Amino acid sequence: MNLNNVEFIKSAVSPSAFIRDGLPQIVFAGKSNVGKSSVINKILNRKNFARVGASPGKTVNINYFLVDRKAYFVDLPGYGYAKVSKQERDRWGRLMESYFAAAEGMTLGVMIVDCRHNPTGDDVTMAKWFKNAGRDFVIVANKLDKVKKSDLDGNLAQIRQTLELDAHVEIIPFSAEKGTNREALVARIDACV
Repeated sequence: MNLNNVEFIKSAVSPSAFIRDGLPQIVFAGKSNVGKSSVINKILNRKNFARVGASPGKTVNINYFLVDRKAYFVDLPGYGYAKVSKQERDRWGRLMESYFAAAEGMTLGVMIVDCRHNPTGDDVTMAKWFKNAGRDFVIVANKLDKVKKSDLDGNLAQIRQTLELDAHVEIIPFSAEKGTNREALVARIDACV
């Protein structure tokens, strides 16, 4: 798949706007401050294709990017910390719940967590949504460049335990800053398209 051939298609504000055209969908989810847009940009080798903001909560709808006319990258709203009203956060939650309720279009889930910290309650909920969707998913443990090598294995084990992941769910240590393990994540995406 040519990751340089990518275009923004639409921003879905309600379930009626979800794209269901049969193309594979690689779905990205993560906390508002975990670097989700940065991970997408690093995969695409672009600086600001997915919007990166100084304050968390820039992705407020479900954004669809068509990659090489073969698959969609689906960018879900960030959850958890964001300087928005409770009403807006609740709207994001309902929108994502609707997406996961009809997840037959999802080919691969990419859940992004911060490899420096134990996953939050919101991360646990998101992992359950991926599991309940019955689709393949991977965990991207972002911000690898900010973790001591001696702490990494313990942090990854804690992520696996907290999210209650089966042994077959892959955790990819990743750095959106440095591009560490980009090839491993791209190979995982390519394998499902």
